[in-house]
Amino acid sequence: MTIHSFHLAEVPRRVGVRALLRGPAPSTPGLDHLECLSLMRLGAPIVSPDRLQVHRLAVFAQWRDEAALERFLARDALGRDLAGGWHVRLEFLRRWSTVAALPGLPVRAGTWRQDEPVVAVTLARMRIPELPRFLRSGRPVERLVRDHPGVTLAVAALRPPRTVSTFSVWRTVQEMEDMVHGRSVVPDPSRHSAAMAERDRRDFHHEFATYRFRAISEHGSWAGRSAIVPSTGLPGGGPALG
Repeated sequence: MTIHSFHLAEVPRRVGVRALLRGPAPSTPGLDHLECLSLMRLGAPIVSPDRLQVHRLAVFAQWRDEAALERFLARDALGRDLAGGWHVRLEFLRRWSTVAALPGLPVRAGTWRQDEPVVAVTLARMRIPELPRFLRSGRPVERLVRDHPGVTLAVAALRPPRTVSTFSVWRTVQEMEDMVHGRSVVPDPSRHSAAMAERDRRDFHHEFATYRFRAISEHGSWAGRSAIVPSTGLPGGGPALG
């Protein structure tokens, strides 16, 4: 069964640079696709060292089965570096739009309850001339998600020159959907809706997709935290944070 995974790991800078430039071996068994990116600090100034943290990797991948992911973590050089960090294994549920690197995913692959935890991933290929507009529109959304009471973890990452991604873990589907549609009880709740309207006016991206997942299991720790995914009985899961 196809699964996805999202990884966070601190690595030596040389390892991070190599991963951004090369990624895993092209012949990695059971790997359909892998995006290796450098973490950004959500809400950081546009010109800031925090916008490109090559020693802190974020990796999003699609695998033909869980055994392929296990082999990668045990045997691949990049996989062994990632194994020392944190990752979550994911069941695909829903997508909006698509990117060429991940073809074949259905629009919808499952059902969910509004009160269950959910994981969201976005993946985009930027139009470079639109980058200033994207950053102006995106920074308020970064702060909205970072500070939202329904979020237990939110990160953004990039691979120069044009790939950007976000990853967030939510206590419930309802809280995530309320944020998207501007219904959250937070200051300036329409920030996400405003950014989407600006994107619709003139697209920032060559490609853009949003993916919704259910966590299967959680492994390791990140920034001194474990049990980041709210507990639903999954291995490694724990109580909601934030």
